[in-house]
Amino acid sequence: MTIGEYALAVTLKGMDQDRPFTYAGHRLVCDDADIAELAERFGTPLYVYSAQQIAERAGLFQKAFAAVPHTVCYAVKANSSLAILKMLAAQGCGFDIVSGGELARVFKAGGPEVASRVVFSGVGKTAGEMDAALTAGILQFNVESEAELALLAERASALRIPARVALRVNPDVSAETHPYISTGLSAHKFGIGIAVARRIYALAATLPFIEPTGVSVHIGSQIRQVEPFAEALEKTLNLVRELREDGLAIRNVDAGGGLGIEYSDKPFDAAAQVEQYAAALKRALGSMEGVHLLLEPGRFLVGQAGALITRVLYCKANGDKKFTIVDAAMNDLIRPALYQAHHEIVPVLRGENAVVEESDIVGPVCESGDFFARSRTVQRSKSGDLLALLDAGAYGLSLSSNYNTRVRPAEVLVEADGARLIRRRETYEDLFAPEIF
Repeated sequence: MTIGEYALAVTLKGMDQDRPFTYAGHRLVCDDADIAELAERFGTPLYVYSAQQIAERAGLFQKAFAAVPHTVCYAVKANSSLAILKMLAAQGCGFDIVSGGELARVFKAGGPEVASRVVFSGVGKTAGEMDAALTAGILQFNVESEAELALLAERASALRIPARVALRVNPDVSAETHPYISTGLSAHKFGIGIAVARRIYALAATLPFIEPTGVSVHIGSQIRQVEPFAEALEKTLNLVRELREDGLAIRNVDAGGGLGIEYSDKPFDAAAQVEQYAAALKRALGSMEGVHLLLEPGRFLVGQAGALITRVLYCKANGDKKFTIVDAAMNDLIRPALYQAHHEIVPVLRGENAVVEESDIVGPVCESGDFFARSRTVQRSKSGDLLALLDAGAYGLSLSSNYNTRVRPAEVLVEADGARLIRRRETYEDLFAPEIF
């Protein structure tokens, strides 16, 4: 076996580590659904998700925190598919939203009854978004500035609807993750400095129709070590104690999200990861009473449950450099271009005596940054072959665009009774519909 063949074998072996995408013989499947058949039926590029894994991942959090009053508020920005939101709502999950559009999505998927399980985060809430959330009766606004607090008080007074609020405090805890998705330092745009939070809570308590009910913290995304979460929660709980001494009835402690997954071919035990995370937070919580813990997992629930299926268009070489050009592009999955993120790339049909090569996997968009992998060892492809980009269930379609006037992919959800289309592929007519000329 050559070094390249060994690398490919390791990649394929790593797929079996807590991912729903595996091989049945030489054919890639998601649970029991044949990926090549789905590509033939629905076309490519195509997002495919495992309903079973999403439900199982949500269940891991429910089980690990069973002894603690809590609500799992799924971070909608990770994947806002209505079918997935509906499934999670039926499982008892709440939602962490960051826009009026996401508020409308969770109500569309779960009905108005989910409002009591919705927290509204984000640094730039508008008056209209506040009005919609107040009217709906959401659980809590996670406020990120004094200016936002003032506007919220104004809107709540105008509507005569109390606004339950938590300040999102910035604990100045560093997390080892990509700088674009680190949010817990004072240099970031998010949150309010924890040192001044007590003063702002005192102000909030004097504002009409404002009810300080919680404290929120979120230090970043794709964090694999649990210690930063515990450190951030400890600082947050110290603030809660001070606020209670000041006479505020603080009960909701929003620990945020950010628990990471494994994008490489290394072994990954999701259950163990959640157990370690829960143990760290429960240690920080200690014997403190009267706390309802809010948890905001996003990527961890959906990331490894999804894959982007793409078809090879052409193979070419520029000198010694080889390129595999596929029909998916950076507008479909921007993570590699934006974060230099790694996704395992595997053949949908695995050859018995596969030849491997080192190639760049690139899309058709007219940008040098339109790539999925650089100098990756992969099974040699030819035009018409299918490839799967794994762990694409989070921040895939939700970050997609129509750049180069490209239509966005279809989405398929694999359930116990088969695979079904949950989002049709866009058409040019869809793209042109909002325009006036």
